[in-house]
Amino acid sequence: MNTEPDETSSTDVPTPDRLLHSGAEGEFTAEDLVLASGRDVTPETLAWAERRMAEKGRASLDELLP
Repeated sequence: MNTEPDETSSTDVPTPDRLLHSGAEGEFTAEDLVLASGRDVTPETLAWAERRMAEKGRASLDELLP
């Protein structure tokens, strides 16, 4: 184990807000929703995503992302 301080950690600068947002404030597709859920993109998962988007709208993606 290295006991030397990490040079990059000495400049502890907060991550800018623009890098922390999920992007859910913009438009998204069924494929985006499938990928955010951690599933593979297949016809079945795309159909699931389309149903979820129709039911919950933007909340369907917001629930999956931090």
